[in-house]
Amino acid sequence: MAEIEIGLINMSKSIAIDGPAGAGKSTIAKKVSAILGFIYIDTGAMYRAVALKATNSGIDTKSQKDLAKMIENIDIAISHENNIQRIFLDGVDVSEAIRTAQISVGASDVAVFQEVRLKLVELQRKIAANKDVVMDGRDIGSYVLPNANLKIFLTAFVEERARRRFDELVQKGQKVNFEEVRADIIYRDNNDSSRAFAPLVKVADAIEVDSTFLTIDDVVEKILYFYNEYANERNI
Repeated sequence: MAEIEIGLINMSKSIAIDGPAGAGKSTIAKKVSAILGFIYIDTGAMYRAVALKATNSGIDTKSQKDLAKMIENIDIAISHENNIQRIFLDGVDVSEAIRTAQISVGASDVAVFQEVRLKLVELQRKIAANKDVVMDGRDIGSYVLPNANLKIFLTAFVEERARRRFDELVQKGQKVNFEEVRADIIYRDNNDSSRAFAPLVKVADAIEVDSTFLTIDDVVEKILYFYNEYANERNI
């Protein structure tokens, strides 16, 4: 599969939010996009959809050969209603089905493979070329949208990220063990930051925001402040 030419992309206004699992990227990105009137794109959900298809098809999420073949015929679509993103896999709404602990780990597994990333990055860039977006993930500022108007690297202590993810899963009625959730967070951190292609990394022009001791509103306020500062400087 050929590399995607960044130069061919005419992006609209964009904010890239990267960071490790459980840092609060999705929650923050949704609120920021709603305030600015941008479209929210949860790229992690797309990788979860790939993991779900692999799991349902009996494919090992660590098998590059099988995933490369599967990804050629996958259909992932995104729709938005009142700034709420819905993910469709092969025509079926899987927005809830992809939010399990098993699929979270599977998403980190499939994301290390270049064939999977190139397929999804192509879709992500097409969306950003025509709409103002807030996009969150692992490699948005470094690879997907390297010319984003604002790049944020959102992080938090491991224990805090594990607690947030644990509480989220419990609220959804899932039976989970805190230590297992913490172990999954650490596994995903290692997987995301050590993969050979487009790893999780804080780029030089990203602003780091540590959300460990901040409320959601605190983080949103910081990002909006930074965006307004960049907007004034760049006349966007």
